[in-house]
Amino acid sequence: MKFYLLPILMVGLLITAESQAAQVSYGLTLDGKITDYRQDPEEYELPGFGLGGEAGLDDEGFSLNHSEITMQVDAEHLSAKMTVVIPEEDGDIDAELEELYLESVGLGNGITLRAGRYFAGVGYINQQHTHSWDFADAPLAYRAFWGRQYIDDGLRINWVAPTDMFVELGLDALNGGKYPAGGSTSWDGVDAHVAYANFGDDIDSSQSWQAGVSYYAADVDDRLSGGHQHGGGGATEIPGFTGDSDVLGLNLVYKWAPDGNYRNRNFTLQSELFIRDEDGDVILKGSSPLEATTYRGDQKGFYVQGVYQFKPQWRVGSRFDYLTSDNKGSDAEVLEEASLDDEGVDPKRWSVMLDYAPTEMSRWRLQFNRDKSYERNDNQILLQYVISFGAHGAHTF
Repeated sequence: MKFYLLPILMVGLLITAESQAAQVSYGLTLDGKITDYRQDPEEYELPGFGLGGEAGLDDEGFSLNHSEITMQVDAEHLSAKMTVVIPEEDGDIDAELEELYLESVGLGNGITLRAGRYFAGVGYINQQHTHSWDFADAPLAYRAFWGRQYIDDGLRINWVAPTDMFVELGLDALNGGKYPAGGSTSWDGVDAHVAYANFGDDIDSSQSWQAGVSYYAADVDDRLSGGHQHGGGGATEIPGFTGDSDVLGLNLVYKWAPDGNYRNRNFTLQSELFIRDEDGDVILKGSSPLEATTYRGDQKGFYVQGVYQFKPQWRVGSRFDYLTSDNKGSDAEVLEEASLDDEGVDPKRWSVMLDYAPTEMSRWRLQFNRDKSYERNDNQILLQYVISFGAHGAHTF
């Protein structure tokens, strides 16, 4: 779906609100952060992975991080949602359209249709707003594979089976204009596809689980990423990849609460694994003479985390991240310049956090990362606050 079709969806949202007995709700979420790093965040890298999207570290010091304004319209047969985020990067504040989609209501037989811009169905936390994550930053696997979070324009069909056990199947047909696809070139405007399935059930009155699998496939055209960029004769070399990209994702979530009462105590254990296979060409744009290499990428990454709420307003959590790559090409120097050489390093990170929620709509979080993502280890301290006003959507499992 082309970007210029999104305003048409917005018109549809307004017509829906005017022509039907629609309920319109608004929400504001302030998501601020104070960060401190031992290393220079401008030199951040993940060896073996060319970073794209918003994969870099947040600005050091105080920032607005990822605050957002949300509008939702619920009518008889349609619902619509729009989310505008106000991120801050390098001291610059701008507004970005994060979500804008129409979704069917009441089609029957467990089928739901969605059209517009939305979080693609890859992984588990990718379909959640960042302010609802259990840690103040993205797992390394999300930085490396999805540029922090994968959002695209497209169409979705989703089916929930009429069974006691939770069974959900879905397909996304996506424009491919966002990282990691890089840009849409097909005549029909569809260059990326996602198929996903989720399953879940209760173990007993205190325990439940959910498992999911997703498969992402894209025809990538000139996907730009941050390599070891350097100037030469006034030019800057920027790595670009063109070829095929396939990502298999697996996730598992386990939850415990005494007799199903999450208010006082609960524990959540979750993990996600991504395996990416890429085949194509890497070109250092801006190099003279032009430098290029054939490229075959084999990359893996996972995280595992546990969060324990030991009192109604207090939680403590720990997370471990790990990445590894085995990338090959006809020119090793070009791979190195594109950050696709692992440099003998498998990026890893340990994180601990403590958060306090004085009210249902506010949370304060202190987090420490021991980051061994590249040659120089980094100690990172993050203090985050999340405060929501107005309507706020229900959280997923």
